[in-house]
Amino acid sequence: MEKYNSLIGFIRKTFNSEDFIPLHAPHFGGNEKKYVNETIDSTFVSSVGEFVNRFEKEIAQYTGAKYGIATVNGTSALHMAMLVTGVQQNDEVLTQSLTFIATANAISYIGAHPVFVDVDRDTMGLSPKALQNFLEKNGKKGADGFTYNNTTGRRIAACIPMHTFGLPSRIDEIAAICEEWNLVLIEDAAESLGSIYKGQQSGRFGKIGTFSFNGNKTITCGGGGALITDDEAIAKRAKHLTTQAKIPHPWKFQHDEIGYNYRMPNLNAALICAQMEQLDRFIDNKRQLAGLYDNFFKNSDIEFVKEIEDAKANYWFNAIIVENEQERDLLLTETNNAGVMTRPIWDLMSSLPMFKNCQHDGLENSIWLSERVVNLPSSFRP
Repeated sequence: MEKYNSLIGFIRKTFNSEDFIPLHAPHFGGNEKKYVNETIDSTFVSSVGEFVNRFEKEIAQYTGAKYGIATVNGTSALHMAMLVTGVQQNDEVLTQSLTFIATANAISYIGAHPVFVDVDRDTMGLSPKALQNFLEKNGKKGADGFTYNNTTGRRIAACIPMHTFGLPSRIDEIAAICEEWNLVLIEDAAESLGSIYKGQQSGRFGKIGTFSFNGNKTITCGGGGALITDDEAIAKRAKHLTTQAKIPHPWKFQHDEIGYNYRMPNLNAALICAQMEQLDRFIDNKRQLAGLYDNFFKNSDIEFVKEIEDAKANYWFNAIIVENEQERDLLLTETNNAGVMTRPIWDLMSSLPMFKNCQHDGLENSIWLSERVVNLPSSFRP
């Protein structure tokens, strides 16, 4: 008898299916087809269209930000966030090694260097204590007001924490540390739209917050991303750069600097507007699922990862922590062989060939988690 038969049976019962159960499937149960058809009928299917403008207003309103800028994906939103906040080539950006590769890739697009700081075990997000320790050990404030790395001599320009699987990190503490050391705080909220910490929406604690609407996110438009900010100048510049830095004119093609083809197409925006209408229902449904998982694992030696105090997570992906790497691999093998999709957490960025020489702080918790975390099916259940 397979060790994880009871878990497999529980998941099948919970999702009411004997077929293949994916990790996270999109759910289109609202106005998606209606809005997409409206877009097709309008012929405005590219980056100019009413749904793009509508979505930017809605993402700002939902999160409580003053401005929203729609982008083609979450990675481009991160790249743009660094560009418009002054991160430059050869700067350093503090982030976590336990993250999806987009975070580190976007830093590299600037020509900047990721520096990896450890996470907390309970949030799986950047640890304020580890961040403060790293800066006290390696940081030095220059006469120009910026912080420099004693080891490399490079300016530490920004910090990008990521809310892992939609679980809020201790982002208020991280924000206070960034302010103390004059670092731009950019929240990678790709996975945490709708998550709340101490009464405030994810993405609202830094200069900019960024989101992703990839096919497996809580709400999706196939691709798509966004950045939010309260800073009018940053919002205007981000919108300008994401539209190829084109100066508005009835017929002339005038561009005043290097721009980027990062604007979300209207077709995608039609989808995401329909998904936004269902976001709160999706989150309520996913929180109910998290409660079922939590109850299932209560009397086992497997830990279900829950939101910390003062947090309300969207539970984008449900995660468990098993005893060791061997147990993790056994669980992954048995569940996937049974047609129930599970996945390990990402390989650490510091273990990848392009980032293996980046500075880090030892990453004790990151390594520990990378050997033990498994994601379970987390789709919306109609």
